Amino acid sequence: MRGVVMYAPGDVRVEEREDPSIVDATDAIVRLTATCICGSDLWPYRGIEPVDHTPMGHEYVGVVEEIGSDVKNVKVGDFVVGSFVISDNTCEICRSGYQSQCVHRTFVAQIGTQAEKARIPYADGTLVATPGQPTEDQVRHLLAASDVLGTGWYAAVAAAAAPGKTVAVVGDGAVGLMAILAAKQLGAERIIAMSRHPERQALARHFGATDIVEERGEDGVAKIKELTGGLGAHSVVEAVGTQEAFMQAVGATRGGGHMGYVGVNYEVQIPGIQLFFAGIHTEGGPAPVRRFLPDLIQLIWDGTIEPGRVFDLTLPLEEAAAGYKAMDERRATKVLLTL
Repeated sequence: MRGVVMYAPGDVRVEEREDPSIVDATDAIVRLTATCICGSDLWPYRGIEPVDHTPMGHEYVGVVEEIGSDVKNVKVGDFVVGSFVISDNTCEICRSGYQSQCVHRTFVAQIGTQAEKARIPYADGTLVATPGQPTEDQVRHLLAASDVLGTGWYAAVAAAAAPGKTVAVVGDGAVGLMAILAAKQLGAERIIAMSRHPERQALARHFGATDIVEERGEDGVAKIKELTGGLGAHSVVEAVGTQEAFMQAVGATRGGGHMGYVGVNYEVQIPGIQLFFAGIHTEGGPAPVRRFLPDLIQLIWDGTIEPGRVFDLTLPLEEAAAGYKAMDERRATKVLLTL
């Protein structure tokens, strides 16, 4: 099969990889219909994470082609959406709604789903079948649910977005935009998008943003407080993962408020005393996308939400290197790869 391999930072190639096969009785082989490039894939591309001839990708939708003898919840021929984290969905932690911390947790990035096929362990706990075979347009939206929609949704839930609340979203990448969509669906009264890019601002407004703030850092915090009567937002999402963004999110959250952080962060240092006196609730980390998948799939199926609008560049798998370059240079928010 054809698949994306990153040889070294900035060196992305599409080459022949070995076809996956059933290894464990809980496995499923999925022939992928679409995949995509994630903002977190740019960490190794930029040399921040180690990479050496590494298969890439962790977002995926497709048709089940083969199943192990213990798989009961999906069958051959089902169109499925999978979380970017493998989980059995039966352990005590999974049952509490945190499948991304499953005792059998494996990150799909270790498998590499920017490819024609993928072996998905613990298929019963990781994959969710759609109500039927989706249209081409629905495929785009369902693909977003595999990571960025589910992650943005988790961030909004962790930030306690709800009716009557003001939500501020730090970050205008795919996850930040999905957090705006989620906050809108969760009934937030006011949604402040922190963005300096006109195209992303327009998409943020489409998804439900009521205000745009272009300031960053301390100026961004001051603007949020100005817009909220000096108090700060009830709910803040951090969807970047940098020092400035994280502390901006902390500062923008009102006392007693909630902050959901989902930006993959490296070398972020949180001054303990600053967090202590902020007096806020915090929750975050790898999103338990599997918790939300059934509901998100139904919202997409019913046409209630269209998260696939976040894909602003579509390329064939063979042109994956161009997709990485476009995202690295911020010429694309999120790249969909067709198969």
